[in-house]
Order: sequence, then structure tokens, then C-alpha cells
Amino acid sequence: MNSSILIDISQLRVGMYIQLDVGWMHHPFPTSSFRVASSEQIATLRELGLTEVRYVPKKSDPELQELVPAAWSVPEMAVPPPNGLDAPGPGTATVVDPEAQRRRELLEAQNRALAACNQRFSEATRQYQSMERTVSEHPDQARAKGEALVSGCVTELLENGDSVIRLLSEGVGERNGLHPINVMVISLLLGRSLGMKSEELHDLGVAALIHDIGKLKLPPNLRQPTPSMIPMERTRYETHVAESVALAKRMGFADAVLTAVARHHEMCDGSGFPQRLKGPDLGRMSQVLALVNQYDRMCNPAMGVTALTPHEALSVIFAQLKARFDSVVLGAFIRMMGVYPPGSIVQLVNDRYAIVASVNSSRPLRPKVIVHDPRVPKEEAPILDLETVPELGIRRSLKPAQLPRDALDYLSPRQRICYFFERAVSPGPDEAAA
Repeated sequence: MNSSILIDISQLRVGMYIQLDVGWMHHPFPTSSFRVASSEQIATLRELGLTEVRYVPKKSDPELQELVPAAWSVPEMAVPPPNGLDAPGPGTATVVDPEAQRRRELLEAQNRALAACNQRFSEATRQYQSMERTVSEHPDQARAKGEALVSGCVTELLENGDSVIRLLSEGVGERNGLHPINVMVISLLLGRSLGMKSEELHDLGVAALIHDIGKLKLPPNLRQPTPSMIPMERTRYETHVAESVALAKRMGFADAVLTAVARHHEMCDGSGFPQRLKGPDLGRMSQVLALVNQYDRMCNPAMGVTALTPHEALSVIFAQLKARFDSVVLGAFIRMMGVYPPGSIVQLVNDRYAIVASVNSSRPLRPKVIVHDPRVPKEEAPILDLETVPELGIRRSLKPAQLPRDALDYLSPRQRICYFFERAVSPGPDEAAA
């Protein structure tokens, strides 16, 4: 077994095999696991601000394998007594364990916060459905419905201060509203992180909401691109852009909205459609919409078997598709979502499995996770804030298929990745109950 030990950076030697517990964007080495080849590499590691590194004796040079510093371990997560109560003996009064009571109240507050996000997202998908049903015969009414939905989200987002990007429960929302609401939510968060103000955010949100509304004019079997499409079908599919612009015009939206909708499939390298525009010709809203649309389609494709985890989608965009997107927009997106966006399946440095539940867009490298702990019922699993446990980081990302069966059942990776936002400051039990 290639067990590893956390050592102080001062103990690092040439010939040691190490694993870096920082994301792949935060160090200059080709991989996060390697044998230290030179003193220059050690100097680089020090310059990164690392105070400790993970050392693997079995893979290190033979003369260094006996160097075994004090073992590092993370204490087991405490398990609350049933119902937070000490078991009373005969004739004794029930005694409340204050710590168990605090954990229970925190769990209830977390559950209420998630339920509130689920409800707001579901209501947004219903509002989208209502707009979609109205648009052909009453475009003015459809516009009013869309603008009201977006205005509410923009106001809430601007009042939040820092926002948390929250993974929602499986099966939340109305199916035909999932993609437009997901794209609207992420686009608004990204637009805000890029410094967009209220009016521009509103236009971006509207464009994101209606970017695919022209698909109503297409046969259902041509509304999603598939690898098996013949050229004639692909051409027909691509007409949804013009159809969306035409409906947006009938609804009376401003030119900024129409332009963003018209270019939501254009790519900075000219590989998009329908006009094959390039970077200088794309506005900021179009660049945001193109990136977010691509990310959501990779996580939630028409054919579920091709779905990528959020971490995989981000990795593929960064490593293989970078030229398609504006570098400023892509950099802001990665900083906002973190290396492990909500919904990513990860293994922690103590070997526990977890699913990323939420990411604070201002501190994305220390997300909140739900940890697989067979001693705690899955419905009572607390959300662990990695920011409060600095010694416990993420080692690597996993595909759901790589999880042991018990961990897979416990963490329940989402078949459909949906997000909403909430205020970054976690409410205490009293505030959450208000």
C-alpha cells in the first residue's frame, strides 16, 4: 500500500516522492504527484507558501524510505448520540448533551437552507414554464414574466454580499426549465464576479433565461445536439439561435439582450455558430453565456451516459477547450466555481469520500462537503466546512463509478447538476428559524 505521511517542508529532500494537496491550477508542476528531482523544485514548493507536503515512502528513493516522520492523522468525526440525548437510567431525569443539541440545531438549519434553495429554484423553473407557454401568443406578457423572474434574482444576488453556490437536491424543478434556470443562475454569479452592475446583470440574466427559447420551433428530437445527427439535422438544430432572437424581438427586449442570445454559441476561436465570429467580435455578455452554456451541457447532456462530473467538465474546458473562451471570463469562472465545483465527488486527505455541497465564490478552494460516514445516517450527515478544518483538504476528484458501493449509495451523486445561490454567511439556528 502506498501510504503517505504529512511532513514539514523543511524535511523535504531530493528523491522523495510527494503528493501535492493543492489544486492543479495552483502549482507549476505537470502533475500533483512526483519524485522531487532537484533543489530548485524544493525552492519552488517553498515559494508556493506550502508549509507541509505529503510524502510517500514506498515510492521514494530507497535510502529515504526509512525516513518516517511522526504519523499524521485526522481524528474521527464525532458521532452524536441518538436524538442528541444521553440514555437515561431508570428513575433518572433526561439530560441534554449541549454539544449534541448544537449539532442537531445546525443540521436542522442546514436542511432548512437547502430546502429554501430547492424551493426557489423550483419556483423559477415554474415561472420559466409559464413564460414559455405564453410567448407565442402573448409576447408582452412573456416578457413581463421573464423580467420579473430575473429582477428578483438580481436584487437578491446584489443584496447577498458574498454568495454561496449551492448544489440542489436530485429531482428538483420542472424538467424543461432546468437548463435555462441553471444557465441564468450561474451567468448572474459569473457576471457579478466580473464586476457587472445591476442593469448589465439584468440584461445578462434575461439573455441567459431565453437563450434557447427558439427551440420551441424545432421538433422535439432536434432540440438537443447528439453525435448521431446527420448534417441536415445539425443545420436544423442550429436554427434555434435565429428562432430565439426572433422571439426575443417579438418580446421587445433591448439590443444588448438580442446580441447576447444571437452569439451564445459563438466561440473566441471562431469554431462556434452561426456566424463563426471570433474573440474581438464577441461582447462580454455573449462570452459569459457561451461558457456557462457549455459547462451546463457537459454536466447535463441530452444523453446522461456522456455526463461529466463538475470537476471533469471544468478540467476539460481548461485543458482542452481553453481557446474557445475569453481568458478573463474563464479565469473568473474557475476562481468562482473552485477546482471542485458543487456536485464534484472527491476523496479527502484522510481517505474519506465526500461530495462537494457548496462553494463560497470568494473562498472557492475550501468548499463545504458532505462526508461519507457509515456511523451517521445519510439523512443526518452534516455539512463539513473545510475552511474550519485547515488540516483536512481534498486529495483528488473521482467519478461516481470509482466509489465503493456503500459510499455511492450514501453520497448519492446527482444525475442532474442544478445550482442556486444563497447568502455566504451561514445562518445560526436562531436566524435560520426566522
